[in-house]
This record gives sequence, structure tokens and C-alpha cells, in this order.
Amino acid sequence: MTMLLSDSSTMLRRSLRRMRRYPSLTLFIAGIPVVLLLLFVYVFGGALGAGLGAGFGPPSDRQAYLAYLMPGILLLTVVSAAQGTAIAIAMDMSRGIVARFRTMAIAQASVLSGHVLGAVIQTVLASAVVVVVAVAIGFRPTTGPLSLLAAAALRLLVAFAVSWLSVALGMASDSVETASNLPMLLMLLLFLSSAFVPTATLPEPLRTFAEYQPVTPIVEALRALLFGAPLGTAGVVAVTWCLVIAAGGALWASRLYGRGPRPAR
Repeated sequence: MTMLLSDSSTMLRRSLRRMRRYPSLTLFIAGIPVVLLLLFVYVFGGALGAGLGAGFGPPSDRQAYLAYLMPGILLLTVVSAAQGTAIAIAMDMSRGIVARFRTMAIAQASVLSGHVLGAVIQTVLASAVVVVVAVAIGFRPTTGPLSLLAAAALRLLVAFAVSWLSVALGMASDSVETASNLPMLLMLLLFLSSAFVPTATLPEPLRTFAEYQPVTPIVEALRALLFGAPLGTAGVVAVTWCLVIAAGGALWASRLYGRGPRPAR
């Protein structure tokens, strides 16, 4: 365990140095959610906010939609970071760096955990940029400190789970180009959920799919923690999904890592 912690710390420093060397990547990860946030709020917010019904968020339609939208935008930041993580691990696999690590006397799990921890930190930094922009245009949570801490903890758990999945996707890809595209499937799940519009407005069978896929309970749990909406079973379901995704991603990535790196393409 001591060796694993020490080696994971070394691999984390490697990931952080990569982030420091390429700060534009973190800004790009934050840039996509910021652009979509401004687009949805200022272009579609008036019309979409009017359809939310009375009693949700601030009195302004646009501000009401901003409150409704923010949990989805925070998850969009996680998905954006997942693409960078998949690319980074695919580059390590294809350039022979992983082959070199496999010959060294290090805890093999540390190679993967270093990528995951670095991805979580990068997600936190990008999310901070998104939140600052959101606050500047009127985002105001209405719950207390404990609920906000719970929302932050849930976002960290989501980032941890998605990071493990993105590492597995990067290792399963046969090229860096493929690794850059596979996480886009997570983006599709985000749009086919309650992140941007209520699921009640969707036609069948999209409505059924949206209500039972993993993103919707996570979005609803974040929305409840930020704005005091009824939490119900969304919190338990969201945490369960995160644990399942993290465990599945970690097992998949570990199995692929054991097979060794692919030749470069």
C-alpha cells in the first residue's frame, strides 16, 4: 500500500506537470461549457425558461433557466475533461510509455490512478472557471452550506467515476483519434437527459430512456442540492450509478492494462 501511494503520487505529479505545460487544455475544457452556458441562457433561455412553470428559480425566465441549466453544465465540464483524459492515456499506450512503465519496479495500478487523479483535479479547475462565469451572469444557489458541500462531493464522485471510464475508453481505443471521439457518447447521454429540458417534454421512447439512464438522477440530485428541490431517491440512485461506473471503468482499465500497450499508429 505504501508503494502504491508513493508511486501514485509520482504519476499524479506527472499528470500535473502535463497540465502546467499545456494550460490551454484546461481552458479549452472549461471553454466548451462556458460557451454553451452563454448560448443556452442568452439565446434560448427566455423561451425555455418560460416553459419551466411557476415556482422554479428566480422570477425572470432567463434566470430561471440558468438555475435549471447549471447542473447539466457542471456535468458537461466533467465530460469535456473525459475527452482529454482518454486522449492522454491513448498517447501513452501508443508511444510506448506504458511499455516502459511495465518494466519498472513500480505499482502498476499507480499508472492508471495517476491519470484518474490528475483528471479529477483538472475537472475541478475547469468547473471553478465555469462557476465563476455562471455567478457573473446571475447564478445563485438557494440552499445552505451543507447542501452545497454535498453537491460539491457529488460532482467529485462523478468526476472520479467518469475519469476511470475515460481511462478505459482511452486504453480500448486503437488510435488517439478514436480516443478523442469515444467520450462523445457521454455527451449524447447528457443531452438525452433532464439536463437541458424536463424529460416530460420528450416523446416516447426517448422519455423512458432519459428517465432511466445514469445522467438524469445525477442531474436531479445536483439540482435538488443547489436549489432545494425534492431530493427523493435521486441522491441514492446517483451515488449508486457513480460507484457502478467507477468500479466498471477501473476493472475494464486494469484488464486492458494487463494486456500491454498497442503498437503506434
